[in-house]
Amino acid sequence: MTVLVALAANLVIAVAKAVGGLFAGSPALLSEAAHSVADSLNEVFLLAALRRSRRPADRRHPFGYGKERFFWSLLAAVGIFVMGGCFSFFQGVEALRSGAEETFGGYVAGFIVLGVAFLAEGASLLRALFQVRRQGGTATGLRDPALRTVVAEDGTAVLGVTLAAIGMALHMVTGNVVWEASASLAIGALLVYVAYRLGRDARDQLIGEAADPETSDRIRSLLDAQPEIDSVEAVFTMKMGLDAVLVAVRVDLMPGLDSERVEEVAVRIKRSVAGAIPEAGEIFLDVTDRPAREAWESPAATGERGGA
Repeated sequence: MTVLVALAANLVIAVAKAVGGLFAGSPALLSEAAHSVADSLNEVFLLAALRRSRRPADRRHPFGYGKERFFWSLLAAVGIFVMGGCFSFFQGVEALRSGAEETFGGYVAGFIVLGVAFLAEGASLLRALFQVRRQGGTATGLRDPALRTVVAEDGTAVLGVTLAAIGMALHMVTGNVVWEASASLAIGALLVYVAYRLGRDARDQLIGEAADPETSDRIRSLLDAQPEIDSVEAVFTMKMGLDAVLVAVRVDLMPGLDSERVEEVAVRIKRSVAGAIPEAGEIFLDVTDRPAREAWESPAATGERGGA
């Protein structure tokens, strides 16, 4: 719902800014129009992410499609950079190169459009922040890449509209287009920065980002508390989606356990991890006993295997 509200707001605002920018001949307003067009396209990407990431696992994708959210968020970041940031830089440089003449009526129309845009973008931002709060606050709510992108877009839009209004006002007062050109360049720099941050987050998650350290520490503490475990050799986690984490652990068991007992312990450990970490959808255990592992890794055994 939050993405649909943001999409509707951006489509209306994009048209208003484009018409107002052309009528007023304002580079800052045209930069903001490009910003809103980029945001509208990005909302379409995010809607695709929400729909496609919910598909169940299948043979080709046994871990599901949760990472679709991260892929489409990366495309949204690219869209902000190319359509918003680059066009805003172009408008600012072009204004500095050739100048821009605006009439008083153009200024009035521009300020009206920016005022409406500020209210619409502000309402969308408040809606997104309310959604973040409803999902558990900043730390939890902003784990969702779609919601995080909406918050970033709307926050950037409010700041961009403010910069455009300041640039237009200083241009009107001083008659010097450098103020409005500078506003366009500042909007471009802001969009490039936001695109970089969103793209970096999506990249980290696409290449296999681990779960947060608190989750890994909880898993290790739970394993350390099991009486049959002699040592925890490794704990690996990887985010597979918004609420899905893959867990793989390697543990050494106390010596003397028979195969039936080892199987019971493994089942109990997996159930304990699943109960403590609800998002742990897939849990893999590499269970060994220390004497067997040490015998396998001994120099004599290694030399014998190497010569075989």
